[in-house]
Amino acid sequence: MKKIITLLVLSILITACSSKKEGNMIVKGQIKGLKKGTLYLQKMKDTLLVSVDSVNLIGSDQFILTDDVKSPVLYYLTFDGNTTDKRILFFGEEGTITINDNVDKFGFTPQITGSKNQEILDKYNKIKSKFQDQRLDFIKKDFEAKKTNDQELIAQLEKDYKNLAKRRVLFTTNFALTNADYEVAPYIGLTEMYDASLKMLDTVNSSLSDKVKSSEYGKRFQEYLNSIKKK
Repeated sequence: MKKIITLLVLSILITACSSKKEGNMIVKGQIKGLKKGTLYLQKMKDTLLVSVDSVNLIGSDQFILTDDVKSPVLYYLTFDGNTTDKRILFFGEEGTITINDNVDKFGFTPQITGSKNQEILDKYNKIKSKFQDQRLDFIKKDFEAKKTNDQELIAQLEKDYKNLAKRRVLFTTNFALTNADYEVAPYIGLTEMYDASLKMLDTVNSSLSDKVKSSEYGKRFQEYLNSIKKK
């Protein structure tokens, strides 16, 4: 009886291992210092965050996860399913993507290679962070000016801040136009061009390649424009 149970358990394990899902995207890498835990590969489906693959790491800090990617979209690599404090956000696409990180600083400065859309998004985020730093500097100066009731400085800061906002919009628009052959372009249009004019949004949309227009973010960007035009 024990032998039968043992064979049954082994059969189940073999079946589970052999049925490991495969996909056209492979996400692999190393989380240094991770001795025990579960990594989840997740993405948004409609309005819900769903897990598409997972791996339980015991005694190894290396991992392999997969999914079938119909069009490049953002994925989450989460540690023990925690999507708030510990997560890595990256652009998933067909091919092999390598992600290396450290368990102590998981999600802060991951090294991601193999995704062209992610590479482009990283370039955008570097410039975006500079605009954010300048914005914070303006807020600080404005607070000090109002504290001392320096009306002349307050007026100048308001003018300078508006110019900063215009530069950010122009940069974002030009960046999306330059990368119109990649799905990251409509993604940036959806998430970063909230204060752009309809003309700018239309210009970006018109510049997208047919492949990008038919992607998930391309379709959503078109829907976003349609909703604005209706209003």
